[in-house]
Amino acid sequence: MAKKGNVAKSILNLTCPRCQTGSLFETSSFAFDKPFDMPKYCSHCNQNYWPEPGFYYGAMFIGYIFTAFFSLGFVMIIHWVFKVGLIASFVALLAVLGLFFVYIFRLARSIWIHLNIKYDPSQAE
Repeated sequence: MAKKGNVAKSILNLTCPRCQTGSLFETSSFAFDKPFDMPKYCSHCNQNYWPEPGFYYGAMFIGYIFTAFFSLGFVMIIHWVFKVGLIASFVALLAVLGLFFVYIFRLARSIWIHLNIKYDPSQAE
């Protein structure tokens, strides 16, 4: 079982980078109500999630890179390994990306904030 201080677990669980307890987002990843809204501060350690205007601009690039490589790999595997037609491969890709778009958006923001704010064990208590 991963303990506090595990950055990968915190990124994937979309928790605060400083205390790894508070949630980065107000709702779950598959909720249709406010899927992109983030609180201004962590509910546990009061970490500012918006340290400056345009802070999450870099997360766009992370999301773009992740989506591009995932798309290439997905279509190649579906098309070449499973011998599905190219059009059907792209339709399947669009369905998968449509289903996981909000989680990819949130994951990119989580990665970005974890790159900029480090874990503080004193805040986790």
